[in-house]
Amino acid sequence: MKRKWLVTAVLAVSLLAGFGTHGWSQSRPLSFGVIIWRSPTLTAQFWNPILRYVSERSGVPLQLKVAQTGTEHSAMVRRGELDFLYSNHNFIKENGESGYRVFARTRGDAERGEIVVLQQSPIQSLSDLEGKEMVFPHAAAFLGYHLPMDALLRKGIHVKPLFAGNQEGAMGQLKAGRVVAAGVNAEVMRAFAQRENVAYRVLWSSEKYLSLALSALPSVPPEKVKAVREVFLQMAEDPEGAKVLESSAAVLKQASPLRFIAAKDAEFENMRRFYRTALVKVELQ
Repeated sequence: MKRKWLVTAVLAVSLLAGFGTHGWSQSRPLSFGVIIWRSPTLTAQFWNPILRYVSERSGVPLQLKVAQTGTEHSAMVRRGELDFLYSNHNFIKENGESGYRVFARTRGDAERGEIVVLQQSPIQSLSDLEGKEMVFPHAAAFLGYHLPMDALLRKGIHVKPLFAGNQEGAMGQLKAGRVVAAGVNAEVMRAFAQRENVAYRVLWSSEKYLSLALSALPSVPPEKVKAVREVFLQMAEDPEGAKVLESSAAVLKQASPLRFIAAKDAEFENMRRFYRTALVKVELQ
């Protein structure tokens, strides 16, 4: 089943690449790795139309690559197996040697990691979690695991961690009442709660971090990075591009579509600083 999900996510863009509209380049597709916050199916439904648009307009064929788990994604980043990224795993200290270079990010406020419980839960404070089972997306999740677990360790609170595989998997475990609390990405939790009609409370919230960046491997030719970058930055201004972004947002019932703006590595320094001093162990394959 794992491989089936991966193939589904990759094949959808591979098939689209064969259409050859708008003068697509005939060179090999470049891989575009996306962090696994949701199921591979939802991730593919969201990103496939965006990548088709960017590929058509830039002339650089892009192929979606979705790992089954966050740790698998992190390992791919560390080994430099992905030409382009929409991720934050390139900021993990152990992955730095891959050398990914940030060129854009999504517009909007930075996001927080949170520890949440269901609205009716008897858990009222972090100390009430001592010794309890708590679910996280996966052991490589920055907002959903590293930040929340580090906060618990700094307070001397020990929980029994369970891993659901992705952000919404963890939220589904919480919704079903299988655990008393979850470590989450605040934005993804809000969208999930609205879509799934889940009432929840926030026990703890981190400082804000710019969460995800669009980055390229140093080996990708500069002219291809520039072409892809320009299309992402101008996408929301083009009526056709705006329509694609709106359609993808509707898949997840997001309040507003993504909009990409220029960015630099220096904007993510607080994330790198966190990893230099974190108490939580960063699990890597």
